[in-house]
Amino acid sequence: MPSPFLESVRTELRTRRYSIKTEKVYLHWIKQFIIFNDKRHPQEMGNPEIERFLNHLAVNRQVSAATQNQALCAVIFLYRYIIQRDISNLRYSFTSREVQIPTVLSHSEAITILGNMSGKYWLIASLLYGCGMRINEALRLRIKDINFADSTVFIFRGKGRKDRYTLLPQSLHDALASQFDSVKLQHQKDLQAGYGLASLPPSLLKKYGNAAKDFSWQYVFPSTTRCNHPYDGYICRHHIHETAFRKQLRKAVLASNIPKRVKAHTFRHSFATELLKNGADIRTVQELLGHTDVKTTELYTHVIGSRFGYTASPLDKITLTANDSQTTSQVNNLNRQ
Repeated sequence: MPSPFLESVRTELRTRRYSIKTEKVYLHWIKQFIIFNDKRHPQEMGNPEIERFLNHLAVNRQVSAATQNQALCAVIFLYRYIIQRDISNLRYSFTSREVQIPTVLSHSEAITILGNMSGKYWLIASLLYGCGMRINEALRLRIKDINFADSTVFIFRGKGRKDRYTLLPQSLHDALASQFDSVKLQHQKDLQAGYGLASLPPSLLKKYGNAAKDFSWQYVFPSTTRCNHPYDGYICRHHIHETAFRKQLRKAVLASNIPKRVKAHTFRHSFATELLKNGADIRTVQELLGHTDVKTTELYTHVIGSRFGYTASPLDKITLTANDSQTTSQVNNLNRQ
C-alpha cells in the first residue's frame, strides 16, 4: 500500500502540473532520502541530513552532476511545499555540469542506421533525424500535429513547455499517411469496443469532453494496448513507450557496425549539424530546435569545426609541401624528356 506521506507529495506535484516523468523522479529521490536517514520523518530533519544524503550520492554512489541536481531539486520541493519550510544556508549547491560536445552522425551513418530499422520504429527515427525532434516530442505527436500541405510539424509543449513548428521532410509524407491509416483502423476498433478516448492532460479532457474521441486527437504512434489514464482513471490509448524504441535503435546500431554511442537524441544533434554544414542560418536552426538561447545552438558549430575556418594543421602543411616538391620533381622530369 502506498505511503500516505508520499501520496501527499504526489498530489502536490499534480496540483502544480508537474509531468508524470518528473513526478516519478521526485518521488524516487524523496523516498531514497527518507530511507537513507533511517526512515525518519522529514519534519524531524534539516540541513545536516540533506547534506549527508547529497554527499553520499556524490562520494559513495558517484552519480553524475545532473543526477545530484535532480535529487537536490526533489528534496527542496519536499521541504518547500510539503513541510512548508525553506531550506537555506545549505553547504551544498547545484553542481556545474561539464559542457560536452555532443556525438553526431554523418549523413551516411544516419542513413545506414535507418536502413537497419523498419516499420514505425524506422519512421520515428526518420522524424528525429529529419525534423530535429526530441524522442518524447516524436512519441507525443498527434494526428492533428502533422500538416502535409505546408510540410510542417507542430510540437505541443516541448521542453520548457514551449510550442513550436519544425519542418516535415517531403520524403516522409507517404510513410506518415500509411501510419495514419493503421492508426485509423485501430481507432475504429476501439470505438466499436466502446472506448476510443485519447490520452489527454486533465485540463484538455475537461475542455473537449467526447471530442477527445476524434481521430485527430489520437497519437501517431499509439500503444498496442489500452491503459488507465494516470490522472483521471478513464481507459485510453497512450503512445508507445520510449524503451520500445530504444531497444530497436540499439539493434540497428549494432547491425550498422558504427563505433559511436548512438541514442535517440543523437539524431537531433545530427539534424542540427547537417543544417549548419549546408549553410542554414543559426537563428533558423535555433527556432527549429526550440532553443531559448542561441548559445545552446552555437555548440553545434564546435561539432562541425566551423569556428576553425580554413585553418590547416601544421602536419598537413608538411605533407602538402612534400607533395608539392614531388609534383615539381615529376614536372621537371617530364620537361627533360
